[in-house]
Amino acid sequence: MEYVQVLLPTIVVALIFWFVIRALFRVDRNERLAEAEAERRTEPISGTNVSEEVRGDEGK
Repeated sequence: MEYVQVLLPTIVVALIFWFVIRALFRVDRNERLAEAEAERRTEPISGTNVSEEVRGDEGK
């Protein structure tokens, strides 16, 4: 029983650390997916480059 009393706090702290790190990775992954989806939605529908549209005829 002494071993359980000695190891239990370390195990609990390790589990809390694991859950926190796992949550951070999931949040980061979901944020990256949402950002990629937002960028995909904001891309111009036509195949033109945005910088060409902004410059107009001056850049040619």
